[in-house]
Formats: sequence, structure tokens, C-alpha cells
Amino acid sequence: MTRRTFALVVLAGLLGILAAIPADARVVRIEVERTAPYAGGKEFGDAGRFERLDGTVHMEVDPDDPLNAVIVNLDRAPRNNRGMVEFSAPFFIIKPVDPARGNRKLLYGINNRGNAIELPFQTFPSLPAGADPESGDGLIFRLGYSFVDAGWAGDVTTTATRLGANLPVATQADGSPIVSRIRIEYPSDPTAAGAITHTLPLKGNDRFVSYATADTDTAHSTLTVRDAVDGERRPVPADGWAFGTCPSGEASLAASATDICLFGGFDPDKVYELIYPAKNPWVMGLGYAVTRDVASFLRYETVDDAGTPNPLAASADATGIRRAYGLGISSTGMYLRDWLYLGFNADEAHRRVFDAVRIHIPGTHRLFANVEFSDPNIYSRQDRTSDFTSQSYPPLTYAVTTDPVTGVRDGILKRPATDPLVFHVDTSNEFWQMKASLNVHDGHGDPVPIPDNVRLYLLASHPHGGAAGVGRMPADRGACEYVTNTYRSAAPAMRALLVALDAWADHGIEPPPSSYPDVRRGTLASVDEVGRTFPAIPGVAFPTRANGLDALDFGPTFGPQGGRQTVLPPTRGGSYRVLVPTTDRDGHDVAGIHTVDIAAPVGTNTGWNLHAAGPRGRDLCSLTGSFFPFARTRAERMASGDPRLSLEERYGDHAGFVTAVRRAAEESVARRLLLPEDAEVLIRMAEESDVLR
Repeated sequence: MTRRTFALVVLAGLLGILAAIPADARVVRIEVERTAPYAGGKEFGDAGRFERLDGTVHMEVDPDDPLNAVIVNLDRAPRNNRGMVEFSAPFFIIKPVDPARGNRKLLYGINNRGNAIELPFQTFPSLPAGADPESGDGLIFRLGYSFVDAGWAGDVTTTATRLGANLPVATQADGSPIVSRIRIEYPSDPTAAGAITHTLPLKGNDRFVSYATADTDTAHSTLTVRDAVDGERRPVPADGWAFGTCPSGEASLAASATDICLFGGFDPDKVYELIYPAKNPWVMGLGYAVTRDVASFLRYETVDDAGTPNPLAASADATGIRRAYGLGISSTGMYLRDWLYLGFNADEAHRRVFDAVRIHIPGTHRLFANVEFSDPNIYSRQDRTSDFTSQSYPPLTYAVTTDPVTGVRDGILKRPATDPLVFHVDTSNEFWQMKASLNVHDGHGDPVPIPDNVRLYLLASHPHGGAAGVGRMPADRGACEYVTNTYRSAAPAMRALLVALDAWADHGIEPPPSSYPDVRRGTLASVDEVGRTFPAIPGVAFPTRANGLDALDFGPTFGPQGGRQTVLPPTRGGSYRVLVPTTDRDGHDVAGIHTVDIAAPVGTNTGWNLHAAGPRGRDLCSLTGSFFPFARTRAERMASGDPRLSLEERYGDHAGFVTAVRRAAEESVARRLLLPEDAEVLIRMAEESDVLR
């Protein structure tokens, strides 16, 4: 071998070594700290037994890579000796003990406020509140999926059941703290309402770590109170409150940089707003990189940098995952819309991360975690935080369109090489609270296109969490004016749609067509227009408002990708036209998927409810819906003046009701909106019900 040949061989070898060292954002180290049988070692069909792995994943990103440039304050995060920004997160994986018996597909269920809610949402019949998801029917495991979730939010208080993330804190160039005014509204969470309290964490509840104040002098902050969401702000005197805790009022005050004390107590019927100088923001946009890089590692890599095997790899030389799907519900549905818009479905090797995503009940909201001093717990709705960041902000549509209100031309999906297939599912409530109609029309009410890789579905007449359920007669009102419908009746449709999404992504089988209200078909209208045709149910007042939308200006350093807010509260620009679904003679949404409990109803389900009579009585009641039972007989409904047919007029007797449920279930199965096994459960629920017995 000549000296030149030897040199070329050595050079080639060095280049090979360098090529083997990943330069992309990646999982540096994965630590599995605990492995245990899942569901007590239960067998799940052909996939057999599963196991759960809990641990910590350590990651780093290159802050100079253009794909990461979108992350706010990444340039202000500390770097290691390689110039990388480090972060980590707890995770868990549920996988087949024998990988060969699984389907080699991954479901990534993005946790909601640290809670792994996808598992119970995929379970039917629904489990009681607080029940262990391992006791469910395990559909996704019978189908052979592996399941993963990893913490992503730096402000979540991590517990045994809640996943946060260890994200770096951004600083000024000289290492001094970043300080900026931020805004909080109280009560910022439903659990904080309902009784007089003197003390709250600055974030409103203790499930999140509050941003500490940089200045405890209340004269340098602003606390206001108003009688309604749209009421006049009145200042609370600087000597009427303090940064600190005071369980029983001023005499019990103990100074704190992360709590607020109102000496006279917080009135749950009023709205309080605090603007204060906060310090030490997490680089919260790195949460999006957690999802990107964990999913990419599990899908494409066999080992981490230290040689530790990927838990889902087929062998030391072969990856084990051939399809990956992302799942998000409510806030994490908003998360996925933002995640896609910001380009995180492409890893730093420019590979597609998720083949398909199922985005559930976000309306047109995006989460806006990519904001300095982000508060991803908060979202906009009519009865609270209506003009906060986490709301509908252009671009609103999946297709690239021009927003006529702001002039912004943009879209959530604009990267054909890496954009996934999308199932977007809303309930009726998202049209009332989260401006869902703007998915299909622009701010002036004109229709907009739906991309070929997107399907939109409405679960007709459902509230945010689910309608009444087959044969059920709910009676609880909670804090609302009307009986609420809170049973998780969306689960059967969600399970069927997951099967359809996989068939689309893996086999190219066309999914059920979009089933969503549309201005062109007359199935969307203004609140007033729908109110005029809603049935005159005795004792029921139709809402007078939905959660509207104005163009909001948070200052020149904030835009569609996030940024820094300097104008608080924001100034308002032009208004958007926001519409709600039209209804039939029973008060049910005309358009959308009619689940069996809507197709064979025992009462009217709505996606809206009102606050109980009182100071907030005009406002929508949180994310709940209403249930108005049908009269049993024609005589009863005539006596009350109810225009809706009675149960006997509809079904005749109990057997007739069961027949109607069976017919509705069979039609849903034929449309691939219900699995045959779930149809059997629904029919059995009808048979066991008390309807017309």
C-alpha cells in the first residue's frame, strides 16, 4: 500500500467515524429506571403480554441549527462544552414483551398538563374517574401498538403520575435574570373557583410552578378586579394585597415571591387580573423538541450515544418501528397544531417524525408554548382568559390562506415533504368556546379549502368531554344552570377513527370523509340565527354569545410563531366572524358525526351550558354541555309545552328504543365510525337501561 493510498484509507476511516457521530438534535442518553409487567402480565390478543418502562431521556439540540432557530430564547440558554443546549424529561413506554408479536407501530400520546390522558380516552366502556387505565379493555395493545409519553412542559409539577420536563432557564448575555411583565387571570383554573380564598399561587394552582416575581413591592405591579369578563377593570389598592400567603387574611401574611394574597379574599364571581414583573423564563419551546426527538429516536435509531439500546429497536442493527402516530387531546390538540405549524414534524435529519396525527378538540386554538414566560396551562374561552395568548391566532387554517382580518398569508401545513396525514376532531363545544368554525371559513365568513391530507370531524352535540351516553339520564348541574352531559361517549368514535387513521397511513385506504359544519351547506350560522330555530324547551334560555375573536396585538416582538409579549393586555384590532352549528328540531347539531347516543337520543344534548343564575349568568359555563330530557309521554310533553317528541312517541316501548340503538350502531359500523365490538357494548347498554321500562 502506498503512502497516498494509506492516507486516503485513514481519511476515509476518520470521515466514517465522524459520520457515525450524530450532528442532529437527538437523544444523547436514555435511562430505563424501572421495568414492570403491564396490567399484571395480562395477555392482549395476538400481541401477548406487555411491559411498562419508566425512565429519563436526556437530549441536546444545536442552537445554531436553522431548524431550531424558531425556539424562543434558545440563544439565551446555557450551552455545554460542545456548544449544545441540554434538557431532559421523564418518560414511559408500554410495549410488547415480544416485539415480534406487536405491529411495529408507535402511538405517541402527548400528555395534557402532565397527565397521560390518551390511555383512558382510548378505553371503552369508560372507566370511573381515577381508575387505573391498566384495568381498561386495552384496544391499542390488542392491536399491537407500543405507546410512549414524555414530559414536555417545564412548569408542570412532576409527580408519580404527572410528567414535567427539565428545561433550561434563559438568562441575559451577562448571566443576569430575564425580567418581563406577565399577566395572570384569577381564577385561572376551575379548581380555584367556588369559594372565597385569600391566597393563590401566582399561576392560580399548585399543579404548576409559578414564575417568581422580581419585585415584591405591589406598587410596581397592577391588580385589577372586574364584575364580568368584559367588565371595567378597577384597580385593587397596592395596600390591599401582597406577594405572599395569608390563609386567613392580612394577619396571617407570610412573604413569598410565588404567591398572591388578597386581604379581602378572592370573590369567585369576579375576575381578577395581575400584571407583575416575572423572572427566569424556561425555554418552553424546547418542549416541542422533546416530542420531536423522542419520537424520532424511537423510530429511527437503534442505540443512544453511549450505546444503550433503543427500547423499541428490533435488534442492535435494526429499528423496530415502521409507523409513528401522534395523539393530542384538548390542550395537546392545540399543542400539535402549534407543533406542526412550527415545523417540528421534521427532525434535524429532515425525516418525517409522525406519519399521521389525531388532533382532538382544539377548535382553532394553538398552544403557544413557544413564548417567553409561556403559560401552556391557559387557553381562551368566553368565560375566562378570552384575550390571552393561547387562543385562535392566525394562521387558523391547515391550508395556506390569506387571513382577511390581518392580511397574514400562512397555514399550519406548508411542508409537503414532512407534513403528516391529519384527523382533526372537534365537538360542538369547540364551536362555542374555541372558534372551531374558523377551520372552514375565514374571518369574513367565506369558505376556505381543506387540504387533501386533512379530514375534519365534528362529534355533533357533544361538549368538550363527551355527551350523555346511550340510555343515560344525567342529573348533575355542578356550577352550571342546566344539567351537564359529561359521559365519555366520544370514546367509541375515537377508537374507530384511530383504526381508520392507521388504515389511511399504512395501507392508503381512504378514511371516512370529513363530516364537519360548512357555511356552503348552511350548517353554520350566527348565535342569534341558531337561537331562533332552537326548540323552545320549557325553562331553557339559549346562549346569547360565543367566544368571539379579535385580532390581538401583543407588541412588535410577538407574532404567529410566538415571541415576547410587551403589550398587556393586548390591543384589539378587527373582529372575526365566528359561527356555531345549526340544529334540528330536537336541538341537535345537523352536521357532523351523530354518535349512537345522539342518533337514538333520550334527551337533547348541547355543546353549551350557562353559568348558574347570578353575576356570571350570561356567560358560558366552562367546557360543559347541557342535557334536557325528553318527556316520557305525549301527554306529559303537551302539559309542559315541550315541542320535542316524547320517548313513547319516538320508540313506543323499551324494545323500540333498543331497536333504534341497534339500527344507529349498525349504521355507524357501516360508515367505519364505530367498531363492531363497541357496537355490541352500546346495544347492551340500551338493553340494560331504564328507558321506557
